[in-house]
Order: sequence, then C-alpha cells, then structure tokens
Amino acid sequence: MQGPIYVALSGQIALERRMETLARNVANLSTVGYRADEVKFETILSQAGRDLVAFASTGPNYISRQAGAVSHTGNPLDLAIEGDGWFAVETGNGPAYTRDGRFTIDEAGQLRTIAGYLVLDAGLAPIQLDPDAGTPVIARDGMIMQDGQQAGAVGLFRIDPAANMRRFENSAVVPDIPAEAVLDFVGAGMVQGYTEGSNVNPVLEMTRLIMVQRAFESAATAIDQNDRSRQDAIRTLGDPR
Repeated sequence: MQGPIYVALSGQIALERRMETLARNVANLSTVGYRADEVKFETILSQAGRDLVAFASTGPNYISRQAGAVSHTGNPLDLAIEGDGWFAVETGNGPAYTRDGRFTIDEAGQLRTIAGYLVLDAGLAPIQLDPDAGTPVIARDGMIMQDGQQAGAVGLFRIDPAANMRRFENSAVVPDIPAEAVLDFVGAGMVQGYTEGSNVNPVLEMTRLIMVQRAFESAATAIDQNDRSRQDAIRTLGDPR
C-alpha cells in the first residue's frame, strides 16, 4: 500500500511551504512595520479501502497582525501606532495600508512615505502641509499642527478581522474588505517620534526553522524506509505477476 508514502510526501510539501514563510520572516527581521507570514495547516481525510487516511494540506498563508516593538527616534515625522490601526498610502491602484510610519515632506509640502507614496487622511485624500511652516506637531488622533495652525490630519484605519490581506511591497497590505477610518482614539492612536519594528520574533522563528527542517528530514527517512520495506517484501514474496 502506497498510503504511507503519500502521507509523508504531503507532509513534506506542507513543511516546505512553512519553511519558505519562516525564511521570509527571518529576512525581514529589521523591516519597519513588517508583519510576519503564518500558515494555517489543515488535515485532509481520505477513505482508502476500510482505512481513513489523514493527509497534511499545504495550508493557506495569512499575515500576522500582532504588534511589533516600538522604538524612539525623536524624528517629528516618524509615527508609531498604538492599538489596532493602519496608515493609508496611495499606490496608484487604490490605497494600501501599513504600520511603517516613517514619513517625509516633499518640496510641494505633501506628506509621503520614505518609498515616495502619498500618505492619506481619513477621507483617503493626500495630506498637504506647508514645507516652510516649521516642524509639525502630530497628536494622538493624527491632527497636524504647524505654527499653531491646524494643517491636516493623518488618517488611521482599521482592517476587518475577517479580511484576507495580500502584501504590497514589504510592509504594506491590501485587504479584500475596505478598511474603515478610526474615529474613536481611546483604544488606538499615534505616537510622534517613534517607529514600530517588525513583529517577527527572531529566536522563535529560528527555532521553528530548525524544527521544520528536522521534521522534513524525518519525513524523507520515513519515505526511504517504506520504499525499502516494499522492495524487501517483493524480493521475499516474489514477483506478484
């Protein structure tokens, strides 16, 4: 019976996919605002004669929403988010959402990410500042003050927990359900002069990499042993034909 081989192979395929996500997470340990990739594994049951055989599925990928560590930078154009929220940026194909709050003001006074994308307000409109009005002061609710005058507001958005998210570049995401602007800043808000790092735990991810590699090797050993047992049985019993 080839069932054990197929079960082991399905496990290797699932482990290979998990290893890819772990390697990607480790590569982005220092990426500001990065959200780790995770895999939701499932069991597929198949009826093989009288026996019920369990196969491992490759599992769908999902993006972890756990917060990362916050670091003080002292830069007035750096913002970190406390609680559940995302900044919105214009990509040219609609908004994307990120926790990377490293912003700059261009020559025209527009607020942009360090990658050059326009930062949006709660109405998904670009934020226009005065490049000659001095250092902006940004409140918890995103309100921007320049020279004692209100100059705009950085939008904060909440993504539905049921939404599936795909990556846009490294740290931004695009949900399949439109995000909603945050209006209550009691549970979520912004902190000026700070940035949020990756939410990848380096020790945990390296440990997982080692465990996955060992599991992959164990599955390969099981396949080899099953194949040798089958060949020994054929030699002992003779050609079934």
